[in-house]
Order: sequence, then C-alpha cells, then structure tokens
Amino acid sequence: MTSGGPGGAPSGTARRGTPLAPPARTPPTSGIHPEAARRRDHNARMTDDWKRRLDALHADLVRRDDPVAWVTEADAVEASRRYPHIALRGPVFGVAARDEAAAEPGWRLLKPVVDGMPQQARDGLNSHLWFKAKDGPDDPAVRRELLAAVAVLERAPADEVEALGVRYRVVRGDEFARTGDDGLEPPRPTDVEPPDPSWEDPGAAPSPDVGYVLDPERDEGPMAGALRLGLRDFTYTGARFPSDVRADSEWAARTHPDVVRLPVGFSVAERDDCGWTPCGPLSATPHEARRSLYEGMARVWAMLYRFDEHKKVLYARAAEAFRAAGRADEARVEDRLFRICRVERMVRLGPDGPEPPRPSDLDEYGPMKLHPTLREDGTVQFDD
Repeated sequence: MTSGGPGGAPSGTARRGTPLAPPARTPPTSGIHPEAARRRDHNARMTDDWKRRLDALHADLVRRDDPVAWVTEADAVEASRRYPHIALRGPVFGVAARDEAAAEPGWRLLKPVVDGMPQQARDGLNSHLWFKAKDGPDDPAVRRELLAAVAVLERAPADEVEALGVRYRVVRGDEFARTGDDGLEPPRPTDVEPPDPSWEDPGAAPSPDVGYVLDPERDEGPMAGALRLGLRDFTYTGARFPSDVRADSEWAARTHPDVVRLPVGFSVAERDDCGWTPCGPLSATPHEARRSLYEGMARVWAMLYRFDEHKKVLYARAAEAFRAAGRADEARVEDRLFRICRVERMVRLGPDGPEPPRPSDLDEYGPMKLHPTLREDGTVQFDD
C-alpha cells in the first residue's frame, strides 16, 4: 500500500482540495511498519487471522445465495485488479456517540466524517448539543447538563464530552482512493444510484454516515474484508511525512489496532500537473457528484471565477454534453479533465472506541462561542 502525497508534500496535513498523486508520480512507501513486518510472530498471527476471517466471509457469501452480492463481489475483484494502488488523501473528522442506556450501546456516527480539521467537528458537536438543549424537552436539569457540555467545547479543544449518559467523541478517519494506470477509480457498476436521478433538484441525499455503527466485524464480502484487514497495519511512512505525523501514525496502529471502513463516497477530481486534485464535496451517490460537476461547469464557476462570455459558452456547452451522456464519469473542457471518483474512508478503533484526533493533526482556528446565550429556562439572550 502506498501512503503518497504529491511532489513529496505531507498528506498527513491534507485538506479538501489537496492533490491525490498516483503512485507512478512518487516512490511508493510501505503501509506496514518495517519492524512489524519483520516479526515472525506478527506475520503468523496476521496470516491465521486473515485466513479465518476471509474463510468466514466467503462462507457467508455462498450461504446467502444472493446474486446481487455475488456481482458486487465480482466488481470488487475487478477493481482490485484495475486499480491496485492506494492514494492517501489525509485525515478527515466527524463525531460519534455512545449511549450506555441504549439497547445496543455501541459507537455510532452522529456527524459525517468529512471535516478537514478537528475543530470543525468540535463546532458541529457544539451546535448539535446547543440545539438539543434549545429544542429538546423543556426540563431545566436536562438543559443545564447539555449546556455544560457546550461550555466545555466553547473554552477548550475538547475531543470528548458527556451529557445525559451519552458520550460524544470527535473521531479521526483517513480518506483514500484506489488508483491504477489511468488514474483514480471511477464509480463501479454496482454502486447505488438514486432511483429517479434529477439534474435540477439541488437537494443532496442524506449522508450514509449518520447512524452508521462502528463495528470492526462489519464487512460486505471477502474483498472488503481483505482490504480492512490490510489497513490495520497501515501507517504513514516515508520522508514526505513530518516525523511527528509518522510517530503519531505508528502509535495509533498500536493503540487503535482495529479498522472500520465507512460508507463509500464520491467526489469530483481534476487531473493536473500534480496528479488528481479533488474539487468538490463528498457526495453520497455518483449522480450527486455528477450533478455537482454539471452545476460547476454550467453556472457556478462562471460566477466564482468571472468567466468572460466566450468561456461561459464553452463551459456551458461542455456541461450540457456531460449531462446528455447520462452516467458519464468524465468531462473535458478546454485542456482540463474532470473525473467522478470513488472515495473510501477508514476509522481506527481501540478498546475504548474510535480514535480521536492526533497531536499532529492541525487546526487553523480554536474553540469559540458559536451561539447566543441559552438560559436554563429556555430563553435565548441575543445581546451578549
């Protein structure tokens, strides 16, 4: 597995808009720490573990007698052949919650794991708790406890708070994509599309992250299981990453040895001299990413970048040709190439749950007060 960044740039500090360089442009580095790879007991343990888990996944696939699952698995096998490398994008952040009183008290995602900085996820949690206090049960004691957690998030970069018996944690993931000789992997034929896709409706599909159970045993088939098991020993290696990023990565592989793969997403990427640069948000379906590209070419980019009339016509014509093609995954305009690409993410888990942000993860700003003062009686004070 490669942990590559463009031109030697550290992917460990990547943000949305950071290029994904294909392995051909940078020397590949191993995702398994060399000391661990040399240990005989490590290799034996991994071999036995992999074999047991993959045998179980294969047996389950056969037992289900599900033609759709078989076709999906065949797609995954073909993808591993055509796009055998991994291009690491960098860290992403979200929020998970664990309710000890729930019937199934495991960790579930509360906010999508898509933020580029830990503080963005903390702010999302801040807002969630504030509105829960404002719009929830009219109980001063309940409101007081929720607002106490909000106060913590306003004062300090806290990665975990507790309120009303629920633990809330900012979680860290890694975003990556498969690459091959022709670049980033596009959507697969078996990736789910909306039943009635629209090019006009601006509404986005709900994020599949919300409510997703962080269960390390959750695999959709042998290929998904093999990738998850392979990611357990993945670390940031090579001189392109700062020493503190590498050290934190190696430590995380020990403290949070399990891996959960999150629902696949889709995004727009542009091919340039540095490789492939993502240029849009993570979407839940391929069509949503296509619509984002269509809107960009047809209208949005002309306003943002002040296109002249000739360029407006050129991009609008390319947008309509892309739309007319239906499920096209590439668009060309001038000398630019855009592709709808498949994006994968992973979250590490340890004995106490999902991995929080690492010391080397960067924030561009700190905690602050985001909302007006909310009193215990439910009134909102706007003049402070």
